[in-house]
Amino acid sequence: MQNPTDRRTSPTSALQSPWVQAWIGLILVVLIVNLTMIYLAIRTNPGLVNANYYERGQDYERTMLSRRERDPGWLMQADIPPVPVAGEPVPIRLFLVDHAGQPVDVEAVTFHAYRPSDVARDFSEPMVREGKGRYLVETSFPLIGIWDTLIAVTQADEEYSVTERIHVARP
Repeated sequence: MQNPTDRRTSPTSALQSPWVQAWIGLILVVLIVNLTMIYLAIRTNPGLVNANYYERGQDYERTMLSRRERDPGWLMQADIPPVPVAGEPVPIRLFLVDHAGQPVDVEAVTFHAYRPSDVARDFSEPMVREGKGRYLVETSFPLIGIWDTLIAVTQADEEYSVTERIHVARP
């Protein structure tokens, strides 16, 4: 007869414990998720990093000071519809006036659209002069979602710009 106080039972392996198995499973899940995220980050890189980012960062302050010195004092106002629809043409206008409120004509105006998540969808189009100080482009955005727009004005080898982030809706 076995004494109830005698606890000599066969030892079980720690790996057979449900608690240990749960912890090992949790660690494996975390590792798999991390490896998947690393793979996706490398595989789906949108390539939005500038090749010479370090040099541009070093020159940033000097560039900003020189831009302030060259600033012509124009008021540039972009007229972009608040929620354009993907695939449908939309008129985008730029109004340029000087510090006295008089319209300004410039050499060239270009509309740029950047897709933050997909650099392959970026595009640019020249804007046409609609009237003195007014420029127009009729364009359509191919995809829904967030787009960064930039309208670049070129005058005497200097470039000035106005930017805006927009959300393109479903058709």
